[in-house]
Amino acid sequence: MERLNQTSNVSEFILLGLSSRPEDQKPLFILFFIIYLVTITGNILIILAIHSDPQLHTPMYFFLSFLSFIDICFSTTIVPTMLVNFLSEKKTISYAGCLTQMYFTYALGNTDSFLLAAMAYDRFVAICDPFHYVTIMSRRRCVLLVAFSCSLPHFHSLLHTLLLHQLTFCDSNVVHHFLCDINPLLKLSCSSIFVNDLTIKTEGLVFWVTPFLCIVFSYVQILVAVLRIPSAAGKRKAFSTCGSHFTVVILFYGSIFYVYLQPLSSYTVRDRVATIVYTVLSSMLNPFIYSLRNKDMKRGLGKLVSRRKS
Repeated sequence: MERLNQTSNVSEFILLGLSSRPEDQKPLFILFFIIYLVTITGNILIILAIHSDPQLHTPMYFFLSFLSFIDICFSTTIVPTMLVNFLSEKKTISYAGCLTQMYFTYALGNTDSFLLAAMAYDRFVAICDPFHYVTIMSRRRCVLLVAFSCSLPHFHSLLHTLLLHQLTFCDSNVVHHFLCDINPLLKLSCSSIFVNDLTIKTEGLVFWVTPFLCIVFSYVQILVAVLRIPSAAGKRKAFSTCGSHFTVVILFYGSIFYVYLQPLSSYTVRDRVATIVYTVLSSMLNPFIYSLRNKDMKRGLGKLVSRRKS
């Protein structure tokens, strides 16, 4: 009971956002409002194109449709709060609202990570074992991979949220960030964060790195298999099926590792910019990356647009 009373000393947090200058708030609001609209529109179009075109009813696009849905939820967890704060003098979020945002940010971000690993596995099977592709990537296995990717991250997120809830916040409630992220919140705590820090460096690191290692392993195997293809045209065709996914992986994991694989004390404004990449920009860019670099998606989107016009 004493712990609960201590924690309740902070009933809300102040999110400083990306800039404290008043003249920056409206331009930032317009910028991120446009980004949000593009994110929602682009990912909805991807989902509709996949579900309306029978030729896109393959495991890769099955995973992509779920990735687009998660990206819509991921962006919605973060951007609307940012937009409200850009136009508010009092840039506050309740204690419960802050923990809720952090929970869904980590749950959905990790779901993205696991779905990218599932997509890498799909490309690995398609290129390295094409004759057994239909058997290995059965509908049942794809559903299980998506169910696993969407459920397991919630346990990870719940663990870190509950550990954060045990901390005491009794001095400052000013969060130097545009969202409730675990590192800036830990810096505000006036109680011991040893358990939290240890969990991040062990369970958290394993949870983030494991999907990434699965992706790396898949692409190493893919590279070896492609290099064995005798014709240059065959090599180009094989690489083209992985190009979009590989670009998304680099964008997503590059920014994540930059933010989280460093000491808590060195968390600076540059980390806020890097956080924008994997929380906001990657969700917006994914539809463009998959549509502009993929002939099947271009065809599917073209059919969808022409059907709507007619």
